[in-house]
Amino acid sequence: MSTTAEGSVVITHGVGLHARPSVKLTKLAKGFSSVIEIAGAADGPWIDAKSIVKVMAMKARQNATLHVRASGGDAQAAVDAVTDLVRRDFDEAADGH
Repeated sequence: MSTTAEGSVVITHGVGLHARPSVKLTKLAKGFSSVIEIAGAADGPWIDAKSIVKVMAMKARQNATLHVRASGGDAQAAVDAVTDLVRRDFDEAADGH
C-alpha cells in the first residue's frame, strides 16, 4: 500500500543545509523506499531528497522552513526521520562540528 505524508521543520543549523548536513540528509533519505522530496516553499519547487547535488544546490539557509513530502510504503516514517534529523541540527553538536 502506498501512502503519502508531509511535514515541515525550521532549519536551525548555523550554516543551513550545506555540505555535511546535505550529505546526512541524503544518506538518511536513501534508507527509505519511499520517494522523498524537499522544498523551500510549500508550493515547491520540489527536489529529490536522495540527490546530494540537488539538495546542496538548494542552499537552504538557517531559519528557513524546509518542507518534506514522501510517497510510498514508509512515507510517514521517512518524513518523521528527515524532520527529526533537521530538528537535531543534523547531529552536528554531538560530533563536534
